[in-house]
Amino acid sequence: MIGSHLLFHLVKKGESVRATYRSADTLDKVTKVFGYYSDNPSSLMERIDWVQANITNIGQLEDTFKDINYVYHCAALISFDPKLYKALAKTNVEGTANVVNLCLKHGIEKLCHVSSIATIGPSLKGNMATENNEWSDNHVSVYSITKHDAELEVWRGSQEGLDVVIVNPGVVIGPGFWKSGSGTFFTYAAKGKKSFIPGGTGFVTVNDVVSAMMTLMQSNIVQEKFILVNQNLSYGELIQKIATKLGVEPPTRKISFWMMELFWRLDWLRSNLRGKRRRLTKIMTKGLYNQELYSSAKLVDSIDFTFEDLDAAITFCCDKFKD
Repeated sequence: MIGSHLLFHLVKKGESVRATYRSADTLDKVTKVFGYYSDNPSSLMERIDWVQANITNIGQLEDTFKDINYVYHCAALISFDPKLYKALAKTNVEGTANVVNLCLKHGIEKLCHVSSIATIGPSLKGNMATENNEWSDNHVSVYSITKHDAELEVWRGSQEGLDVVIVNPGVVIGPGFWKSGSGTFFTYAAKGKKSFIPGGTGFVTVNDVVSAMMTLMQSNIVQEKFILVNQNLSYGELIQKIATKLGVEPPTRKISFWMMELFWRLDWLRSNLRGKRRRLTKIMTKGLYNQELYSSAKLVDSIDFTFEDLDAAITFCCDKFKD
């Protein structure tokens, strides 16, 4: 989602852009996202120099970096299933190392790496978490671990002479991918469910993420990381906002913690007996016991950043979802 929106804004700005893609169906998805904002998405797609490549294949990537000045690294695998740790490490850590190494080899002026608030230490005693919160790999997901290790690769590149900025977005709200990521909140709310999960986290719109990335890349700021969170909400608050915009009855009952504890155990059993991917893990369940709070003060102070209206963005997504 971030990659497709970034491409749209770069092309609309008139930048000369080269982008990688893995398969033809991903190009169709990007075209669909462009269509949310343009009456002629195909013409915008034609202005991009497309290269079929996987970030885990450094041979495919080699030519992509020639005659390039700035690199945005948005590609990652997102999963919280412990069984997929090796695949997560392959894409998120080794893939990022490939990008960093090629940036160094080709003299790239600046790299923007998209990380996650999953690499930010927890907010303690009700205080908002900042970029300085201490990280611990205890009781965190395999996704968090691999994204943290990916950041270490970026910092390694900075020590070898590469200028970098890292962004750590919260849950990204944007249109287009209704069966994955934040899109599942819209799909869930549309079903008129009566219950919602406990806990909460930080949320940000996809256009805010892209705007912050582009502004940071144009600035003199280097060797820094920034949390990107507009609002800290409970999952219940978010689902209620979406349901209201979709015109369905919002859920009113929070699922109890004992039920969540039962669900992850049943999910573990289902996964092991039927070979299915995990939908809910023990670590994910424990993370729902508290609502994490994040501060974007560093971003706001550094580039005088103003976030867009989250409710308006949710309305926009709901309209596209209904279409």
